[in-house]
Amino acid sequence: MASSSSPLTSSLHYRSRFGDTTLTKVFVGGLAWETPTAELRRFFEQFGEILEAVIISDKITGRSKGYGFVTFRDPESARRSVADPNPVIDGRRANCNIAAFGRRRPSPPRGVYDIMRCAFPRALVL
Repeated sequence: MASSSSPLTSSLHYRSRFGDTTLTKVFVGGLAWETPTAELRRFFEQFGEILEAVIISDKITGRSKGYGFVTFRDPESARRSVADPNPVIDGRRANCNIAAFGRRRPSPPRGVYDIMRCAFPRALVL
């Protein structure tokens, strides 16, 4: 088991001052640099009680990095907030997902072999 000072207690369980945020912390990317934390909070309040909303800034310049995190009190609120993975926040299309699960990956492009296998399944069986 990880020490109490470790933010990561297992591959999917994150500890914070709010306890285990595995299913309650939402990553929000694609934010406009000018989007304030208050606007991030205002947008996500429609989904449930927010414990924390933060926009990540560059440590040297103080400028927004264009992404942030919203931590909800309960997993159901977080789940509702990512039902639309590309909401418009402060006039810009963002991308959202449960932070512990990482970004959604697009399906790999279908290659010629895949297309041929679908069109002629028995011909390609070895």
